[in-house]
Amino acid sequence: MSDPVLETTPILERFRLDGRVALVTGGGQGIGRAFAHALGEAGAAVAVVDLRLDVAEAVAHELAQKQIDAIAVQTDVTKPDQVQAMIDTILAKWGRLTIGVNNAGVGVWADAESMPYTEWLRVIDINLNSVFLCAQAEAKVMLPAGYGKIIHTASMSAHISNTPQNQAVYNASKAGVLHLTRSLAAEWAKRGVRVNSISPGYTRTKLVEDLLATPVGQTMLPAWMGMTPMGRMAEVTDLQGAVVYLAAPASDYMTGHDLVIDGGYCCW
Repeated sequence: MSDPVLETTPILERFRLDGRVALVTGGGQGIGRAFAHALGEAGAAVAVVDLRLDVAEAVAHELAQKQIDAIAVQTDVTKPDQVQAMIDTILAKWGRLTIGVNNAGVGVWADAESMPYTEWLRVIDINLNSVFLCAQAEAKVMLPAGYGKIIHTASMSAHISNTPQNQAVYNASKAGVLHLTRSLAAEWAKRGVRVNSISPGYTRTKLVEDLLATPVGQTMLPAWMGMTPMGRMAEVTDLQGAVVYLAAPASDYMTGHDLVIDGGYCCW
């Protein structure tokens, strides 16, 4: 008897997102912008969410140029009322939410012994607390529907302690995202909501390039590349396949998983 799975939807069609509605936080630049384009190109309608409305609108315009249904939503994802307003805006536009990509975050290089506690709280609030707030609000839509994909941007720094730069607060916040992902995945699995994460390695974005242009930053790149088997940074396009896979029916049996995309850095 043949396997019935092989008689259903062809594999490439299982990577399509037609009829799905996605949101991407931190979607106005860098990795979030690349995610928004990837999801839209795969067929989803996309809400580009960012703290800055101008950059969100610019990305939404880029998507519209590709005939992708998109809107820009200004949101401070550390504020529960604004997170709920974000969800309400998306439901008012499309009436549903299928995919939540919680990508907003901030990178910090700082020595632990001299870091002000207020800075610690700021990074944890942006990188971890906001992920919980967004996932909670998204799940309140997805759980009653019996289906949804929630994807968090973690980091290879959730698995390692980086060198030569010191970034304890960033590493801790991303490790929290990793375990939050697993915990939510276990809690919501039987109700149809899958929760996974993507952990990029060193990735070329404007923010990273600005850091590397500083006197301290100029010493970082040779060290990073010396520890990366592939010998190069990731481009944001290197991450797009992962977000489409996790958002698509092709990954419906995957939950609580972290996809590390680091050029082999964590192999050593």
